[in-house]
Amino acid sequence: MNIMKRILFCALVGSFTFTANSQIYEYKEGINTPLSCTSIMVGKNASTDGSVITSHTCDSWYRTWMNIVPSRDWKDNDSTTIFDGRMHTQTPTDSTKMYIKGKIPQVKHTFRFLDTAYPCLNEKQLGIGETTISGRDTLINPKGMFKIEELQRVVLERCTTAKEAILSIGDLIKKYGYGDAGECLTIADKNEVWIIEIFGEGKEKIGGVWAACRIPDDEVSVSANISRISTLSRDKSMCLYSDNIFNVAKKLKLWDGKDEFCFWKVFSGGNYLGEKKNYSIREYFIMNTLAPSLHLSDTVENLPLSVKPDKKVSAKDVMQLLGSYYEGTDKNLSGRHLIPNPKRKDKDGNLVENEPDSIVSPFSNPWMRPDEINMYYAMGDSTMQNIRTVSVPWCAYSTVIQLRNWLPDEIGGIAWIALDNPGESPRFPIFCGTTELPQMLKICGQHSDREDAALWHYRKANRLATVRWGIYRKILEPARDYFIDKGFRELSWIENNYQDVMLEDKKQAENILNGYVADFFGATIVKWDELARTFWRQTWTGF
Repeated sequence: MNIMKRILFCALVGSFTFTANSQIYEYKEGINTPLSCTSIMVGKNASTDGSVITSHTCDSWYRTWMNIVPSRDWKDNDSTTIFDGRMHTQTPTDSTKMYIKGKIPQVKHTFRFLDTAYPCLNEKQLGIGETTISGRDTLINPKGMFKIEELQRVVLERCTTAKEAILSIGDLIKKYGYGDAGECLTIADKNEVWIIEIFGEGKEKIGGVWAACRIPDDEVSVSANISRISTLSRDKSMCLYSDNIFNVAKKLKLWDGKDEFCFWKVFSGGNYLGEKKNYSIREYFIMNTLAPSLHLSDTVENLPLSVKPDKKVSAKDVMQLLGSYYEGTDKNLSGRHLIPNPKRKDKDGNLVENEPDSIVSPFSNPWMRPDEINMYYAMGDSTMQNIRTVSVPWCAYSTVIQLRNWLPDEIGGIAWIALDNPGESPRFPIFCGTTELPQMLKICGQHSDREDAALWHYRKANRLATVRWGIYRKILEPARDYFIDKGFRELSWIENNYQDVMLEDKKQAENILNGYVADFFGATIVKWDELARTFWRQTWTGF
């Protein structure tokens, strides 16, 4: 791309840099809440095929490189280093602006895992989603050793089940300290899925408080940057929590010991709108979509942590919800920008029957930048007020993790990955048995326009599509859905092929899996490069 084209391109799609900060926050009365990340959880009896599902949209300016960290044996006196700063590195070997928080003893054997900004899947079908819930800023202790992403890394290296991971997290933060804002992890294995919410104990206090609830097997749940856990059960098969939870609440004067204990009220305080609620629009929209018969209300204080869906939920359904912008509802931003319908009159100026007076502008899109929305609002269009959508254009990557207990771990666990906006990008699979990724996936695209970084091959086409969304979506969305359909259509073939070959040659089976992932990913890159050229040509030439 020559200099003039680059200038035009950057001007056209200035939404590449929605924010220079790692997170977007609202701040009210000592409560920080980020407007980023969504996780949907599905129990095995609530899914269409018996899968346990967790998910994550990394809606922030974090790194997009990913890598497979191999399993390894360690000596008795070995240790593992706990870092801060890996979220903004550019490659797996980059250590720029990283610093050491401490070291802990290493275990004898660590498992292979998929190292994303928030590490997400290991070889034993243990999967993790994440959403930052922040809560009260008075709870944060920067001196704690562990940030949430390092807790995820360590438990993926060491644990095989969700419950084991939760108890390990509790032990680690009790001994070494939790140094992050409030966080939620949605931890799943091939049999069950849990939600755990973690907060610090306060400034200068090494430790942390946490509570975890198992999502019933026939139910679904969602976390989207707000503490969701309410009451705590004494049934340890369904609920776990730190042994200091009530004492810390009393000590910090967050609970008087008399009123009923509500976890989210005590440690979070409410949602980012300043409301005393354990949900906002994303939680309400997703749960109401999956269980409309419950007639959930968005005016109540407390939505249930999980609900039984009206019909069973597939991994495709989760992908669709993570890509949602409330189309078909009055909350859809792109449906508000109306213009006169040019087809209302024929060439002679006569009214045409059955044509509406106005139509949605083809230039209107659901992910307008704040400056665009403010411009329309200043011109008198009071309907152009932004509502946080599930999918956002500042998403770094997203995962839908499917875990299946009837298959060998190597192919039973799948992370369906999308880079950039999950409402626009295709998904490609990475299996538990994948041992090598294409080089393009090992380079972050957040710091500059790099052709060798996978992110930009999706981002260019996606941003150009929003310039004339009403027109270009008819090209982009079928391409996106083609790769989703392709992935599920070919699953049985790769599963059978892998298992047949593994019986005779495990290394060859591994090569087949790695080759399939690389070919699938490569096909999405080729297609999105083609879309970018198409949208670029049509935007500037009109044909």
